[in-house]
Amino acid sequence: MDFTYTILIPLIPLAVFLLLGINYNKIKPEISGWIGSLGLFASFVLSYYTAYKYFFEVGKVDGVYQTFVHKWRWMSFTDTLHIDMGVMIDQISVMMLIVVSTISFMTHLYSRGYMKGDPGYTKFFAFLSLFTFSMMGLVLSANLFQIYIFWELVGVSSFLLIGYYYTKPSAVAAAKKAFIVTRFADLGFLIGILIIGYYGGTYDFIELTNPEGSAITNWASTSFMGLSVITWALILIFMGGAGKSAMFPLHIWLPDAMEGPTPVSALIHAATMVVAGVFLVARLFPMYYFVEDGFALNIVAWVGAFSALFAAIIALTQTDIKRVLAFSTMSQIGYMMLALGVSSYEGHNGLGYMASMFHLLTHAMFKGLLFLAAGSIIHAVHSNYLKDMGGLRKYMPITHITFLIAALSISGFPGFAGFFSKDEILVAAFEHNKIIYIISVFVAGLTAFYMFRIYFGIFWGKDTKYEHTPHESPASMTIPLIFLAFMSIATGYIHFSEYVTADRMPFEAHLNYPLAAIAVGVGILGIIMAYIFYKKPTGLPDKVSNAFGSLYKWAYHKFYIDEVYMFVTKEIIFKRISAPFAWFDRHIVDGTMNLIGNSTVATSKGIKGLQSGKIQDYAFAFVAGVVILAIIFIYNWII
Repeated sequence: MDFTYTILIPLIPLAVFLLLGINYNKIKPEISGWIGSLGLFASFVLSYYTAYKYFFEVGKVDGVYQTFVHKWRWMSFTDTLHIDMGVMIDQISVMMLIVVSTISFMTHLYSRGYMKGDPGYTKFFAFLSLFTFSMMGLVLSANLFQIYIFWELVGVSSFLLIGYYYTKPSAVAAAKKAFIVTRFADLGFLIGILIIGYYGGTYDFIELTNPEGSAITNWASTSFMGLSVITWALILIFMGGAGKSAMFPLHIWLPDAMEGPTPVSALIHAATMVVAGVFLVARLFPMYYFVEDGFALNIVAWVGAFSALFAAIIALTQTDIKRVLAFSTMSQIGYMMLALGVSSYEGHNGLGYMASMFHLLTHAMFKGLLFLAAGSIIHAVHSNYLKDMGGLRKYMPITHITFLIAALSISGFPGFAGFFSKDEILVAAFEHNKIIYIISVFVAGLTAFYMFRIYFGIFWGKDTKYEHTPHESPASMTIPLIFLAFMSIATGYIHFSEYVTADRMPFEAHLNYPLAAIAVGVGILGIIMAYIFYKKPTGLPDKVSNAFGSLYKWAYHKFYIDEVYMFVTKEIIFKRISAPFAWFDRHIVDGTMNLIGNSTVATSKGIKGLQSGKIQDYAFAFVAGVVILAIIFIYNWII
């Protein structure tokens, strides 16, 4: 099967970006919305066509899913070390095309209503298309260097969209924060890439992820500080993934990224930036698993588990609904990372890998739905805060039902997509690491509680007297909500282990009823507690928050991680390190250069009379020289 046509999938959004960007002032806003949406519809159709062809027609040969690569030589360094540009079609790239094209297409449709009347309407759709092009190019990349190029384009796109409201200082600060934090993380990624290129002599994914290849079997011989260089490279690459996916402690940019328009939040959290790190680890999974007994993979597991718990605790205390959803994303991405971290490679033992990718798919649907529903709510009440909401089920029935479906799905309620994918993660964790399993179950209960905390607070709670009577969003916004609500249920019924596995060989996955019962019980307990606390106005939330005292305060302030970063940056780096260097630069380096320059100027002033251009000066100098020489001659002759 020739999959070369798949290059059109990212190139169509790129063409839309160029068309809208170059003709920014010439295209009417309504037309630019349609151009962006139709362009993404074309990529959407091609992505689903590719998935059908791959999974149901030509992808599987003798029971094993194949990899199709079409690449073109770009730069050569040695006979083996070169950089190609191309497309790589395999299980996870095809799955990611479905995720990105679906969420991006729905976001484009939704934005036609949400951004209506915005002065930068055309520019917004241009940036959305650039973001989609960057992520599609990333998931189709055939080698590490190519993925890094698109990785940075994703960062640029997020900067443009988070800071879209550029007249708003907080939005500009949030965009810079996201860009700077992820740049630090990406420095680790780049160093890891260079180490792999130096020691392995290749960037090609097929060669790097071949369990029988030299990339895995031979590199362990070179070590540094007790670990092989390839293990260090994988840890550094995960640093880049942790930055993009907002894992602790590189998560601080994620809450502030809510300053961008809500459709941007949906795209970032469901299908592009934050899932890029999970995709990167999955792409290199054989290396993570086989090199040095999976040492780097253990780091992935524990960072994911801690991030899931850390973010869930913070989400309990936030009052801005978009920030609750932001920390929810961090927590769910932690689930995906820990699932990869506890996974093996062969057959059913690779359950964690399959579960991680399965949860990435289902999470994209219900998290995209949650953010777009949140945008519908904000569009109606003109506020992000729970204190300004309540009783909206009477005014916004479609948003209410779709939000409820998404909340049930992320809470792991039976019958919804999140139940199936989260159950597989819990089973994988139980089989490989009981401590991580306990953390995962506890996080499942917290997730159900904080999601239904905002659900009851928005749609039930107090009977808020609104200045303007809220109303349901237009069809351009509600149709994507309905579609994603359907997907938040339907994707759970995909027999995912038949399509995406670590060793590319399908296996049969079964529901573990005892573990599922525990998870469901914990989730229902969280929902019941949220019902008691927030269904009607009571004093219970204040009593409980006061009972937790300092812990609640710390969680509300996100455990002061931002303040720690600012202290380290300003008080240590700027004052203790940068200031002495700046003094040395100004007074020693600049001072030395200034001394040399000033001395040269003074000397030139002193001798410039010798080249005055006046004949009498030259005659005087000549006669004076002759007299001096004569005196010296006579003096020496007399003596």
